[in-house]
Amino acid sequence: MKTKEITNRTAADLAKMLAEKREALRVFRFGGAGAKTKNVKEGAAIRKDIARILTVINGKNTG
Repeated sequence: MKTKEITNRTAADLAKMLAEKREALRVFRFGGAGAKTKNVKEGAAIRKDIARILTVINGKNTG
């Protein structure tokens, strides 16, 4: 997900995206417990997306 795609979203949309990404990370962590994951880089990509969303949210809140 690109930063430009995130900056054009509304605050409510960003909150919804954040919840979805956090749920995806939870499923990635615990869903594959004991099993081999197919894409081990997926977790890092999800965490980076969460960080990007939080950065945009905090930037919009501070003005």
